[in-house]
Amino acid sequence: MHRTIFFLARGTALAGGLALIALVLLTTLSIIGRTVNKALHGDFFDTTLNGFAQFVLDLGVGEINGNYEILEAGVAFAIFAFLPICQLYGAHASVDIFTSMLPRRINAWIAAFWEVILTLVILLLIWRLYEGMQRYIGNGETTLFLQFPVWWGYAASFAAGVVACLTALYCAVMRIGEALVDKPLLPREHGGH
Repeated sequence: MHRTIFFLARGTALAGGLALIALVLLTTLSIIGRTVNKALHGDFFDTTLNGFAQFVLDLGVGEINGNYEILEAGVAFAIFAFLPICQLYGAHASVDIFTSMLPRRINAWIAAFWEVILTLVILLLIWRLYEGMQRYIGNGETTLFLQFPVWWGYAASFAAGVVACLTALYCAVMRIGEALVDKPLLPREHGGH
């Protein structure tokens, strides 16, 4: 089970990273296209190089159509894709200014408690994400420019969310185990206790 959870968490994190790289490239190309398009409509190109400007504009240089729609769905997927690896390594933001002075055993029980709470929150989020996806499947809503079904973005996020749920449940059990046996069973973020 341990190897499967690690494989799934790393796999979704890798998919999320690749999605973010693609989104950065898409956004960069869209911004460059919009900037070039704006420049080609400027006074210099209108008066001096009108033929050249029109030739380049006819090639379709400009903002990438539907960029925001892809960005919205892609970033949502990436967030859910990174959730399992953060959960697995206990890399979520935490403030331990008071608990750092407590004994290790008490900190283990505090970590187990918050792991269970976070697991419940993740389960709630993914359940609501599933319900939202079902609503969009049912109503057939599509995006404005690209006309792809809205539920596709929900489905991608839901797939990563299922891995987040499995990882969260596994981590909750393991953190409780850590508190019971008083030894680490899961990796910790570099620098963590």
